[in-house]
Amino acid sequence: MTEHSLWAPRAWVDGRWQTAVLLEVDARGHWVSVTPGVDQPGPAVTRLGGPVLPGLVNAHSHAFQRAFAGLAERRDRDADDFWSWRERMYGVALALTPAQLLAIAAQLYAELLCGGYTQSCEFHYLQHAPDGTPYADPATLSWALADAAHQAGMGLTVLPVLYERAGFAQPTLRPDQRRFASTAASVYALYQAIQSSGRPLLNAGVAVHSLRAAAAESIVALLHHVQDQDLPVHVHVSEQTQEVDDCLQATGVRPIAWLARARLLDARWQLVHATHATTAEIDAVGASGAGVVLCPSTEANLGDGLCDLPGWLSAAVPLTLGSDSQVSRCWAQELRWLEYGQRLGLGQRNVAAEPALGQNATAARLFEAVLAGSGRAAGLPHWGLVRGARADALVLDDQAAGLAGLPTSHTLDGLVFATDAPALREVYVAGRRVVADGRHLHQAEISRRFAQAMAEGLPGVKELVMANA
Repeated sequence: MTEHSLWAPRAWVDGRWQTAVLLEVDARGHWVSVTPGVDQPGPAVTRLGGPVLPGLVNAHSHAFQRAFAGLAERRDRDADDFWSWRERMYGVALALTPAQLLAIAAQLYAELLCGGYTQSCEFHYLQHAPDGTPYADPATLSWALADAAHQAGMGLTVLPVLYERAGFAQPTLRPDQRRFASTAASVYALYQAIQSSGRPLLNAGVAVHSLRAAAAESIVALLHHVQDQDLPVHVHVSEQTQEVDDCLQATGVRPIAWLARARLLDARWQLVHATHATTAEIDAVGASGAGVVLCPSTEANLGDGLCDLPGWLSAAVPLTLGSDSQVSRCWAQELRWLEYGQRLGLGQRNVAAEPALGQNATAARLFEAVLAGSGRAAGLPHWGLVRGARADALVLDDQAAGLAGLPTSHTLDGLVFATDAPALREVYVAGRRVVADGRHLHQAEISRRFAQAMAEGLPGVKELVMANA
């Protein structure tokens, strides 16, 4: 039964702009129908003020790292890399209380909504109290994230993480990793608690931090718990060359090759980063049906390297985007970073386009690729402006800088490559408006709580600021 209806002058339906689109929403907040060519929508229909895009899934997020964004961009030693960044990040992770995590995550989720994401996948390894002891309710920090998403009105997929050792040759965690400790059984128990909570816009999957952080028998044990359930399984893999080298030394094969050789991969799996992948590994992932989560702004910020984007696209591997360390919270910027990195690395333009397949528009091909991968990455059976999917929609401001004056056919090009800030007028999640005039409806209160949490003197944050003052 239709509860209410929206009407867009233009909307991205079936991979192209279509006109006069009627979008009917049911009482559960899902699309009942999406119908182009409805020139007379009727007086009770809400007329949207610009072109409409489906929202995207942010397939990889560490919400607590929003407190760290902008505080690691100075160097006081001879060299700085991923591993030195990680040391400083741990200082923040060790300090957060549940209340602070809630405030920080709510700020993040409001910003992600303004950046065009309507669902976020939380790669959740911050599990215990600061001294490493479990909370009375092991899901305490999961509920803080869920409460934050509820405040912001964002969909959330919580992925409790298997994390049990510091490296291939280090069978236990380091002291500064004490909040991350988990087992296959504890991860699956968290999944069950979250998935069965009945909270709106909340679901769950599971994750393995990385091959270096989880023993092979523990990964197999987690999958034994999961059995054949159709839920997302995420893993960090091949982000850094040192990780690849360490895996080669420990196992004799590269990380993605190890997953393929162990016959673990299937369509439930999402390989996060997969930056350093060989052609054979890409082919193996393609054959398995697994997806890849690219995090271009974080991979650039951390100096990870450039992925083989043409290889992933050619192998038809499902792709999604992740905000990861939260240095960017806008998917249009992530797509720009993704394409521009390839241009700089290859000395070519419009790398993602493929005229031979009738896909000569770079932004459209990238957008369609990550739109197609979004639902599965979050464990949602339908996604986009399609019947049965959750009624999420982005209303563009077609008079924003970078979009004004462009022909209709180039709207996506302008959004990805010519705008300097998010150009969204409104955002809807489950048929309800959460962003109006480019601003989150509860931004003032959410920002006040975030500022208070940051001002409380998180030890890791405080030390970073004082060290670099």
